[in-house]
Amino acid sequence: MDLKSKIILIAGPTACGKSNFALKLSKKINGEIINADSMQVYKQLQILTARPKKKDLKKIKHHLYGFCDVRKNYSTGEWLKILLKKIKYIRKRKMIPIIVGGTGLYFKALTDGLVKIPNIPIEVRNKIRLIQKKLGQKKFYNRLLKLDPLIKNVIEKNDVQRSIRAYEIKKYTKASIINWFKKTKKYISSDQFIKIYLDYPRERLIKRINLRVEDMFINGAVEEVRRFNKLKVKKENSSNKVIGIKEITNFLNNQYNIEQAKELIAIKTRQYAKRQATWARGQMQSWQKINPKNLNLALKKLK
Repeated sequence: MDLKSKIILIAGPTACGKSNFALKLSKKINGEIINADSMQVYKQLQILTARPKKKDLKKIKHHLYGFCDVRKNYSTGEWLKILLKKIKYIRKRKMIPIIVGGTGLYFKALTDGLVKIPNIPIEVRNKIRLIQKKLGQKKFYNRLLKLDPLIKNVIEKNDVQRSIRAYEIKKYTKASIINWFKKTKKYISSDQFIKIYLDYPRERLIKRINLRVEDMFINGAVEEVRRFNKLKVKKENSSNKVIGIKEITNFLNNQYNIEQAKELIAIKTRQYAKRQATWARGQMQSWQKINPKNLNLALKKLK
């Protein structure tokens, strides 16, 4: 297979080994890795987001990891704009772009295009934000489901920003954000993509998640959260959604012990992995599913 004109996409649930697979592939095909994980963009959260280790960053050139301050929000549109420039930059140097991560919306924006929605008046946006604040996210999300049932299984119930965005779009334009997505124009033709989804068996994934949680605590997750909390990040900021911040903060506040914190982080991570798998079943049907046992075989085929 001629890979020079291709862009390789690697997705899969958290802790399935995407980064390791991308590293192996990069070495074989002269690739460079670009991040497609919305939480790994934050520079102050290396441990909790399981960003690639420094030794791996030295082996292969990585892009879009740990460059955004946690006090800033970072949108899918901003990611896509920089990504397209990175792809051109990598190709110009005769290297192959390998985009790896677990954020389904990032991949959807790349493969299907980014939705171009009319500007919504600030008074409408502010009004909806006040509604969300008054109701709380749980009740607001239930109201959103009634207003726009199409967002079910696409927008997570705890995702405040995207819930508000979907609500304001439906209210102002009378059309679902899902339908707006269908009107989008692609930036890159589909035949340029090689799309790989690492389909990890659930029971093995749970073991990997539990080991990852233990490693996070060994490598300094508690201190990372201490530093994060000192930054006084706004509650509604995206970086606050990183799994482990709330649990470790509660541990630091003596609300429960360290073992309880670990267990809660593991539970939340398993739930997140399940949501990623649900997204993949609905949105990544055309992707090549690879079992981790066949990774070496897949590498040979790509080469």
